[in-house]
Amino acid sequence: MTKINNLCVFTGSSFGNDEKYLKDAKTIAELLKENNIGLVYGGGNKGLMGEIAHRAKTIGVHVTGVLPEAMNIKNVRSRDNEDELIIVKDMHERKKTMYDLSDAFLAMPGGIGTFEELFEIFTWRQLGYHKKNVGLLNSSGFYDGLINFLSDAVRSGFLKKEVLDELIVISDASKAIEMLQRDAKELPCKL
Repeated sequence: MTKINNLCVFTGSSFGNDEKYLKDAKTIAELLKENNIGLVYGGGNKGLMGEIAHRAKTIGVHVTGVLPEAMNIKNVRSRDNEDELIIVKDMHERKKTMYDLSDAFLAMPGGIGTFEELFEIFTWRQLGYHKKNVGLLNSSGFYDGLINFLSDAVRSGFLKKEVLDELIVISDASKAIEMLQRDAKELPCKL
C-alpha cells in the first residue's frame, strides 16, 4: 500500500451541470481529512477546484495552492482557500510544483486545463519520470468517452494495455483514497 501525504486534485474552475460533481468534490475533501492527507491544487476559488479547497480547509485539511503570477488577481482569489499559497512564474512551473509536492493525482470532472494536467502527469508516469498513482474520478460517467477513446488507442496499437491499466478509474468517490493507495506497478519502458 502506498502512503499518500499530499493528493493533487485536478478539476474544473466551473461547476458543470450535474450536482454530483460538487457532491463528489466535498466527499474527496472529507476523505482527505479522514486519512490525514493534504490537498495540493491549482489555487484560487473558482468552480469545483475552489469548492474542494474551501471545504478541505474548513474541515482542517492542510491546503496548498499553486498559482501562476498572471492568475494572482482578485477575481481568482476572492477568498483565501489555502494554508499555503505558492506563486510561480507560469503554468509550466505551476504544474511542476504541484507534481513535486504530491504523492498521487486525481482528475475530477473539468475542462481542457484538467485534461491537459491529467495527460501530462499520466505521460510522465508512462515515461518513468515518477511512479505515483494517477486516478480518474468518473463522476456520473463524465469520463466514459475518454475511457473508450483510450481503449481505442490500445486496440489501435498506440497505447499499451499495461499503461492504461495503471490509470485508476474510480466511479465511487468514497473509494478514491483507498484505490489511490494501491501499489503502483512497473510499466514497460516507453523509451
